[in-house]
Amino acid sequence: MNIPRPQDTTRALSPEERATLFARARSLLIEQDAVLVAHYYTDADLQILAEETGGIVADSLEMARFGKQHDARTIVVAGVRFMGETAKILSPEKHVLMPNLDADCSLDLGCSVDDFSKFRDAHPGRTAVVYANTGVGIKAKADWVVTSGIALAVIEHLRERGERILWAPDRFLGSYVQRMTGADMILWQSACVVHERFDADALRALITDHPDAMVLVHPESPPDVVELAHVVGSTTALIDAAEKMSAHTFIVATDAGIFHKMRQAAPGKTFLAAPIAPHPITGKGDEARCPWMGLNDLGNLVSVLETGRNEIHVEEEIRRRAVVPLDRLLAFSASRK
Repeated sequence: MNIPRPQDTTRALSPEERATLFARARSLLIEQDAVLVAHYYTDADLQILAEETGGIVADSLEMARFGKQHDARTIVVAGVRFMGETAKILSPEKHVLMPNLDADCSLDLGCSVDDFSKFRDAHPGRTAVVYANTGVGIKAKADWVVTSGIALAVIEHLRERGERILWAPDRFLGSYVQRMTGADMILWQSACVVHERFDADALRALITDHPDAMVLVHPESPPDVVELAHVVGSTTALIDAAEKMSAHTFIVATDAGIFHKMRQAAPGKTFLAAPIAPHPITGKGDEARCPWMGLNDLGNLVSVLETGRNEIHVEEEIRRRAVVPLDRLLAFSASRK
């Protein structure tokens, strides 16, 4: 996908700077009656701070659910913009702040409200199921919202009811769900700029070098990469697999930010990053990291807590429509426990 990457405005911190910012952020969270919810792909410092201050490190659904249930009057979302919007949709009475409002998502950027509306109009009679990685305007036009962790169950449920699916925006997750359920699905053709670069040929070579390793793959990855996996699942599912499986070495095809939590959950085990194709513009074989997640850091977290800037606002009319498919997701998830 030809989606411009954001400019990296972060800088390396000295140990002294890190300690000062960490302590300041901790104090401000208490003073502001705020809770920090951080995604698995964010910087390790933010994950540590969230857990040490009574917040959470989780996937997008659990982040929003935790914020809704927490008593704090302010939710600080370290992640990307749709996560902040989801928190606001579910907790309209709370202040929702983000360290950097430029932290977007390539899947959201690749699916505009106008284009999605035309997509729906072109396929009447289908149930619109959208991935959580979409903006509030898309959610407001959907019948269901799903996360990677519950997509299979929701689509299987809809298939059993005889419903035909209109899916957006991630084509790789959609095709995986379609293969696994046999559902009648028409797919939007966007992809995550991180996961689409995992390279099956290079992964096979790495597997050959580490024959005892278990391969953990997020379903946003291309089908030929998914085929090589021992476990395919959401971020939470991959962390659980790393913790519970008896293997000592794992090859992981998802954002490298997840390694902090994996090492925490499974100390003593080895985690290898699945190889990615060279960057389409720079030609470099860089690390699999979301450039927008990387815009969250201790510095802008402290700035937001000090100033109250970067608050997420959602128009009430749109929020009321968007909360319907989200509540449907939460109710379905609760019914399976």
